[in-house]
Parts: sequence; C-alpha cells; structure tokens
Amino acid sequence: MARRIVVGMSGGVDSSAAAAMLHREGWEVIGVTLHLWDYVREGHQGRCCAPEDQYDAARVCEALGIAHYTFDRRSLFREKVVDRFVEDYAAGRTPSPCVRCNESVKLGPLWEIASKLGAEAVATGHYARLSTDGEGVDLRAGADSSKDQSYFLWAAPMEALRRLHLPLGGMSKPEVRALAAEAGLANADKPDSVDLCFLEGEAYPAFMARHGASNARPGTIETVGGEVVGQHDGVHAFTPGQRKGLGAGGRPRYVLKIVPERSAVIVGDDAETRGGGATLEGFRWLCEARPERVRARIRYRHQGVDAALEHDGGSTARLRFEAPQRGVAPGQAAVLYVGDRVVGGGWISEVAS
Repeated sequence: MARRIVVGMSGGVDSSAAAAMLHREGWEVIGVTLHLWDYVREGHQGRCCAPEDQYDAARVCEALGIAHYTFDRRSLFREKVVDRFVEDYAAGRTPSPCVRCNESVKLGPLWEIASKLGAEAVATGHYARLSTDGEGVDLRAGADSSKDQSYFLWAAPMEALRRLHLPLGGMSKPEVRALAAEAGLANADKPDSVDLCFLEGEAYPAFMARHGASNARPGTIETVGGEVVGQHDGVHAFTPGQRKGLGAGGRPRYVLKIVPERSAVIVGDDAETRGGGATLEGFRWLCEARPERVRARIRYRHQGVDAALEHDGGSTARLRFEAPQRGVAPGQAAVLYVGDRVVGGGWISEVAS
C-alpha cells in the first residue's frame, strides 16, 4: 500500500510541483489548501492566498488525479499573524509574519489535518532541505540560495518538522517550473508571490490604520541627544534601520529605536544605526550540538554575520556580532546557521551597542 502524505497546496507552482513529484514517486498524495484570508481590494496577482489560488490548487489536484480539500483557518490566521502584526508595529517592534504563519498557522495545523486523514507525513513547496537527526532535525538552506526559505521554518512545531518533506530543496526555480510544465500543470508559469498576502498591495501604515492601530498617536522624531527634528503620526509607521519617509531635518538619518510609551522615534546617522549584538527570547535549538560560533541572519534577505552565541540553558540567548549590523530590529527572528544548517533561532528582544 502506498504511503499517504498531505501536501500544503497554496495554488502556486512550487506546492503544485511538490505534489507532482511525490505523486510520481508513488506516494498517495492528498492536497490540502488552508483558507486564510478574505480579500476586499481588487488585483491580487502575484500575492499568495489570493482568491483564485484555491481554484488553482483544486485544478492541479484534479489534473494529477489526487484528492483535494480546503480547510477554513481564517480565525487562526487573524489571531496568530494579522493581529500580531498590528500589535508588534504598534508596540515599536518589527514583525516577522511569514515566520509566525509557518509556526502557528501552516505546519502545525497541516500535521493535525494529516493525522486525521491517516497520513504519515506533510510536504510543502518550501526551498529548504530537511531530515530527522536524533532528537532534533537537520534543517538546511535550499540548494538555490536565491530562493532559500529555511529562515521561515525554524520556529515551526518540532513534531511537524520531524514529519515534514521538502521535495524542492535541492532544485532551482527554473527546474521547478520545467517539472511543472512537463507534468502538464496549468500554473507552471504562474508569477511568484511578492507581497504579504493580507496587505493586498496596501502600504502597511495604511493597513495598520484600518486594522486596529486606533491607539496610534502623534509623536516626535528625536536624535539620541534629545533634539526634536521632526513629527510623526504614529510609531507603527517606523522600523529600525529605516531611512525613507523620516522628514528629519533634511539630512540622511536612520531609525535607531522606537520608544512607544512616549511615542518617540529615535534617529541617528549611519554609524549610530549599527548594533553590535542582540538578546534573543523564545530561543530554541534545532540540533543536539551546542555551537558557540554561528552565522546569524537577522531578517530574511540578510546575508548573515558571524557571531558569538551565549545561551543560558533556558529560553534566552545573546549574540555578539563580528561586525556591527544595521537594522537589528526587536520583533524580527534571528536564525542561526553553521554552514548551511539551521542550528537554532530566537526572537530579537533587545539590541546591544
């Protein structure tokens, strides 16, 4: 009897190709789409979770001759991702919604659904590589560095990671599109997602104003020395490292930190915006080894910086960067690598000078 696996089907080419690969390998594949968000604005091409995506996922499953189900997870997505996004910006933190989504909405719930459907594993179209390794997991960057998505997976429930298959981890995007075309999938040339799904193309300060940032209040833009160099309408419009849109005295300045309790945005020059390290909360290891030297990625497109790691054995860890980094932002995930392997991660809570 064929082994049964649930594939998270977004309607895009990546998850569709993953389903096609596993079906070709002899798995009994069940496609599952999570309905996460209802759109109210026009024009969503190129954004994940758009309304047509459920139809595309069902059409691919029909072409492959596999079952497809859609499950409503809108309330969970709103609570764990959208509300958290709004709360973080209002509190002066920079959120990591895609990490939160994989942590709380996608991978854990997909494994719960898979268990109810009698499946032994879950698969997605992420560009990363994964296998079990004793008590931990061997999570590695995808072979195509330009598409690597290992950064987004470190916080997912360990039970789900141990049962996760990532068929595309060793492939490039052109190879995936070629595989989809060869399999006759109608979405082989579908554009990649390029924006947060729930923003619907809207700038995030405007989204915040419509979704719960009613407590936003005007405040001051200040230098480290306390000089007021501008005004703003709410701290939710700023993030550490930001340069554009400050209106701070006509000279290049960057956001250094945000003080939400008095609605102040602290700015400085390029040298002042660079942090020498960070404190991480919610820290966890993904491997049995406990390295003291790591490469830390402090946001998704960050190339990483060599860092010394101190871990107290609990949920807190500290990083000291080999070279100061711009835009170290509380609320963002810091994902730690040794070579191409993810060894741990945590949420930035404080920035060290």
